[in-house]
Amino acid sequence: MRAISSATFRQNLKSYLKTIHKDGEPLTVTTKDGKNNVVVLSVTEYDSLVATAEISANTYLMNKIRRGEKQFSRGEFKEHELN
Repeated sequence: MRAISSATFRQNLKSYLKTIHKDGEPLTVTTKDGKNNVVVLSVTEYDSLVATAEISANTYLMNKIRRGEKQFSRGEFKEHELN
């Protein structure tokens, strides 16, 4: 992940926001003291992280995913055509 100073980010805000959105790559914006550093990411990336965290925290869903992975690895699945 790239890191830039807050001054550089501020001077080129529009350009950095376009790049973050286009590339999907988060950007670390640093401060002089390092205590107020932030990470800037696109809404798409943020939504994906939140969804992943919610699924990971859901024991019921994670058990179903693990069971499905085991079934798949044993070849216990059927292929279906998508319409």
